[in-house]
Amino acid sequence: MNSNQKYFSPTCFRLPSLQFFWVSFFILMASSQLAANPKPAEPATIQAQQAVLTSLPFHDRRSYDDARRGFIAALPNGTVLDAQGNTAWSLEPFAFINESDAPPSVNPSLWRQAQLNNIHGLFEVVEGIYQIRGMDLGNMTIIEGDTGLIIIDPLYSPLTSNAALTLYRTHRAGGAAKPVVAVLYSHTHTDHFGGVRGVVSDADIAADRVRIIAPEGFMAHAIAENVIAGNAMARRANYQFGTLLPRGALAHVDSGLGKGLPRAPVSLIPPTEIVSSNATLMVDGVEIEFHMANGTEADSEFMFFLPQFGVLNTAEVTSQQMHNVYTIRGASVRDAALWSRRIDEVLERFGERTDILIAQHHWPVWTKEDTRHFLEVQRDMYKFIHDQSVRLLNLGYLPGDIAETLQMPSTLDQEWAARGYYGTLRHNSRAIYQRYMGWYDANPANLNPLPPREHARKTIEYMGGVEQVVARARDDFSAGQYRWVASVMREAVYAYPEYQAARELGADALEQLGYQAEAGTWRGAYLLGAQELRNGPPSSGTAPAMRADLLQALETGMFFDLISVRINGPAADGKHIVLNWRFTDTLENYRVTLKNAALTWLPEVQAANADATIVLTRATLNSTLTGASNFPAEIASGAIQIQGAAARFIEFLQLIEEPQANFPVVEPR
Repeated sequence: MNSNQKYFSPTCFRLPSLQFFWVSFFILMASSQLAANPKPAEPATIQAQQAVLTSLPFHDRRSYDDARRGFIAALPNGTVLDAQGNTAWSLEPFAFINESDAPPSVNPSLWRQAQLNNIHGLFEVVEGIYQIRGMDLGNMTIIEGDTGLIIIDPLYSPLTSNAALTLYRTHRAGGAAKPVVAVLYSHTHTDHFGGVRGVVSDADIAADRVRIIAPEGFMAHAIAENVIAGNAMARRANYQFGTLLPRGALAHVDSGLGKGLPRAPVSLIPPTEIVSSNATLMVDGVEIEFHMANGTEADSEFMFFLPQFGVLNTAEVTSQQMHNVYTIRGASVRDAALWSRRIDEVLERFGERTDILIAQHHWPVWTKEDTRHFLEVQRDMYKFIHDQSVRLLNLGYLPGDIAETLQMPSTLDQEWAARGYYGTLRHNSRAIYQRYMGWYDANPANLNPLPPREHARKTIEYMGGVEQVVARARDDFSAGQYRWVASVMREAVYAYPEYQAARELGADALEQLGYQAEAGTWRGAYLLGAQELRNGPPSSGTAPAMRADLLQALETGMFFDLISVRINGPAADGKHIVLNWRFTDTLENYRVTLKNAALTWLPEVQAANADATIVLTRATLNSTLTGASNFPAEIASGAIQIQGAAARFIEFLQLIEEPQANFPVVEPR
């Protein structure tokens, strides 16, 4: 046997799946759905739902009229199939969400939002502007230009965007004859660009037939946001979106922002034009006045005004709800004060000229008066959360204190567009504390606490043992104290994860909290937590075939950044490996150093004392990134040449670990 043959076993070393957030997300989505055994709403939950009904203006039905206005046509059940006939997207599983009153297991306010998000199809905003809603998490907007179509945000997947475009062309006179001449990406979240190949092709770009316009920083943020911590974000996103829950009144009903995401591939075509200021562009005869909103809802985002139509598009900076200042899947905390200011700026700049406001989620605001009111509500909501959270932290309040103390002013509390269907006042206020103060609350007892499992064991021991704790918690559950029961059962499960009575009671408490939650995100988290306490985490599955666009768009330096956070530190302790990388097609050179269990790299540098030089093309690296090949195969084929000590390169690769996609969340590792 050749001395190096063992290194070419794919199971000996594999380049870790360089799949960032949304790709990893669908690995878990594609896993076998866990058996569901939900329980009905308890009396305390039913009482809580009744309190919601009496506290909010459910008599106000204007949003239902607004959401239906301009309706032209819809796909039957909103269903989109892939080439194999599999369902990529469908609203049929949500048919139970009808015009009836909310069942006891769903917060009536969330039920209302779910009903509104069920309204789907092709809608006319004004003559020349159309939206397809409910065929994906977001909206696709179509503007008719002089010679063709301008697409705003081509949804999450080519399957859904192509179906949306086909729906438009089928029902809009003359639409079938008009080509797509421009695509605008309003911002960097995948549900706003991932479907681009469903509406344009590489040939269109090569022939200069289509302009693709995006805000400054688009590519860097679109690719980078979920690379480094992508595995953890993917796992947590299943909780945020409730993706592993069945659809039903005892399970998933809505995410607040929309029904959910399609199970379908994504794509990306890089922009051909970048907007970096509040500029005005002419796009196929349509004047577009841009307003930059970087650092608000997304790191790279713009809003824009269409003066010939009197229509303002606020992208995702505004929506028919409270958005996330912090998203519970995990991400950097957003700047709520800047967010408010950008809304105020467009109100000042475009308010008097705006007749209709549209956005890339939810339904339009149809009058000048309502538009001004809506923008004021959204502006003041984010500023209130920011200012009052900071006021309280300056008074010494801790995150939990702020979340429990802060209440929306009565004038905002009754506004449907300020309700917490996606973000919540409680977790957004905690986020403001985090943005300014970080994780430490200044109490020295919390500076270096015991790790979670050890803390849990000592806590349960002090409380008299797990059996006594569970017995007492059952009484609290019967009294409707679900928050406390969920908290103390968390300790019991962490201390004794095999103790089934603690898992069951913890699941029961989370379930009731899920039923009461107004936020679709909280409902998803609570109910999936309950499901996993009862059945364990999901088994790993296989992701549906993904377009390579996103992975191939990864900058080479980003590849090394990702590798650096996959290095097994204990295994790398004491090792010193220096590698030169040369990419012959892109003419890029990198020096990569592993020392002190830390991986560092520099571009345009080569080490004179490198252990080995890795010579390849970026195309070859792309093949490994997308899973079409791997390093052993490319070395064996000669596509990768190793100059110097090949064994040192193999040793380096063996230090890279692939994170567990289905790591436990509601129990200890």
